Amino acid sequence: MTRNSAPEMMDVKRNFAIQLSSTRRGARLARLLTERQLDDWGVPSRGAAQIVAELASNAVLHGRVPGRDFRLRLKLLGDGTLRIEVTDARGDRVPRVRGPVTPDAESGRGLRIVAAFADRWGVDEGLVPAKTVWAELTPRHGDR
Repeated sequence: MTRNSAPEMMDVKRNFAIQLSSTRRGARLARLLTERQLDDWGVPSRGAAQIVAELASNAVLHGRVPGRDFRLRLKLLGDGTLRIEVTDARGDRVPRVRGPVTPDAESGRGLRIVAAFADRWGVDEGLVPAKTVWAELTPRHGDR
């Protein structure tokens, strides 16, 4: 799913952003920082942490350019929606859900997991050569 959005027009209540190394360690740190930040904000983190883990992993595996970091941004909007953004340096590699994945496949499930947890997700083109993959979780009953 690719859909442009207008994050600059959103009512942002809280904002967290950090640059992380495009390594497995950076991807793991993105998940841990998400859990910590959302705990500080009093926002359930289960689904959000899983989304960040998948998007950060994709940024490291498919969006990596040597010497370039990726950026994690969390925005808690005024209506309670949590927006997760992961920006990497490979705007030429737009992610999309592929065909069926076999049970023994070692990859190909990441965006399916994002779609399962998120209410909406998409990709925004950034300043060349970057792209931002985003997901939103709206307030609802139970854990995000």
